[in-house]
Amino acid sequence: MIRLLVAAGLALWLGASLLLAGWSRLGRPSLAERLAPFHPSPPSRPLARTSAASSLGALAGELARTLGDRLSGLLGVSEPVSRRLRRVHSPLDATRFRLRELAWMLAVAAAALATTTAGLPLALAVLLLAGGPLLAFLLIEQRLASSSKHWQDQVGRELPIVAEQLATLLNAGFSLGSALSRLAGRGRGCCATDLVAVTNRIHQGVSEVAALEEWAELVGVAPLTRLVRVLALQGEAPDLGRLVSAEARQTRKELQRRTVEEMERRGEQVWIPVSVAALVPGAILLAVPVLAALRVFANA
Repeated sequence: MIRLLVAAGLALWLGASLLLAGWSRLGRPSLAERLAPFHPSPPSRPLARTSAASSLGALAGELARTLGDRLSGLLGVSEPVSRRLRRVHSPLDATRFRLRELAWMLAVAAAALATTTAGLPLALAVLLLAGGPLLAFLLIEQRLASSSKHWQDQVGRELPIVAEQLATLLNAGFSLGSALSRLAGRGRGCCATDLVAVTNRIHQGVSEVAALEEWAELVGVAPLTRLVRVLALQGEAPDLGRLVSAEARQTRKELQRRTVEEMERRGEQVWIPVSVAALVPGAILLAVPVLAALRVFANA
């Protein structure tokens, strides 16, 4: 009993330490951390710290990254976590995200270990110890995956309007860079947020086409990739605005077709509970005379 309590206390202390270490209010972020949102790709390794626990933090971060990547790979997640975090513009990098996952897993494991001291059956205790941390990991991964998918869907829905506005600005005589800056400054959606990062990359010296290609590769939406390929013809096509307008119409048609398909699919799903609600009473009504007939033949 005492050994279990000591082990639960140690696991709880380690989980609380990892959680408090990722809390920004306990320490002033360094200059590199403050400049990280303006960098095209956040560093995959934890940033160096000047505290005495830098080696321990680096070891814990590497352990959390390795464990999290292997677990997500076993669950069928092939996309890197750093890419998904950059897609949703999360302030966390991959190491801090994995550290939070590990902290929650340790906290759940400590709670499950403390619960097993109450005299639960062995099978239930093993299930709590093994399934609790895994469930916490799955919930955090599912939350990030849902946020990433929602961001992709929002970009796909906003893209026709953004493309039409971009075509209007190009036809009005704006250059591609100034048109992107205007859309980034006046927009409020997901595309506008991404365009702010694109314009930051342009201000860093990257060409407009290269910055747009980075955006399309990060988001992973097929209509955006086609639009970027059209915009790459800015030095060859004199009527770039007309081409962008045609691509916007094509994207809007595809979006309308997907919306109609989704509405039809949801309409079909509505009939499932209706069919079940209609078939169950009907089956009961049919079973009554059948059972009565079988009883009569059995008596005869």
